[in-house]
Parts: sequence; C-alpha cells; structure tokens
Amino acid sequence: MNNYDNLLDKMELNPPCSNEIINEVEKNLKFCFPKDYLNFLLTGNGGEGWVGENSYLSLWKIDEIISLNEAYEINEFAPGLILFGSDGGLNAYAFDSRNESTIVEVPFIGMDLIEVKNCGSNFVEFLKFLNKSG
Repeated sequence: MNNYDNLLDKMELNPPCSNEIINEVEKNLKFCFPKDYLNFLLTGNGGEGWVGENSYLSLWKIDEIISLNEAYEINEFAPGLILFGSDGGLNAYAFDSRNESTIVEVPFIGMDLIEVKNCGSNFVEFLKFLNKSG
C-alpha cells in the first residue's frame, strides 16, 4: 500500500503504465519525474475523480503529457512547467522543473509563471493539499 492510496480512493484510475513509456517520456522532456509520482504511474496511468470532498482531479496519461503540453504551448507561456493534469476546469497542475520538482497550479487562461501557486513539494503533498482544499 502506498502512502497516498487513501487519498485516491474516490478516483477512477487507468491501468498502470510501463517503465519503458516512463523512460521514453522523461527522455523526450529531459526531465525526471519525482519518485512518488513514478510509483503512482505504476499503479495507475492517470485517472480522474475526487480527492477529498471538494477537489476534483484529472491526471493525464503519461503518454499524453508531451502532446498536451505542446497543445497548451507551455514552453511559450510558462517555460519550466510540465503540465500533468487539471482540476477538470480552469486550472492545470504542473511540475515546476525550475524548483526541484515542486508541484504548482496555474490557470489555463492567462497562463503565466507569475500566476503559479505552490501545491506541494512532491506528489503525496500535492494530494494532501487537494484533500484539504475547499
């Protein structure tokens, strides 16, 4: 059991992903995902649902991260961020590669590094942050 399983019990997770896909995406992004996020991917390759009572979370499949970051033109509007999901609405969640893998929230509309809000220093802290939000 992972230290985040109870935080994801209301989410519908996709089947796990392989280490080969993870390695390929990390190589293309020139970024190493945090260990606790990698452990999550080996449990569920993305998914969506509620974290706590008031926070909805949509986690993208690892093999969609590159194309979705390109579609949102992240390198132009918020360089250094790697989007990996959203709240299902106006905000995206991202790893901030400029700051030792801190996880941040950034609005899809008006996306700018000035707008980022810290949501935790790792994936577990991020889930705990969402669990307490609202």
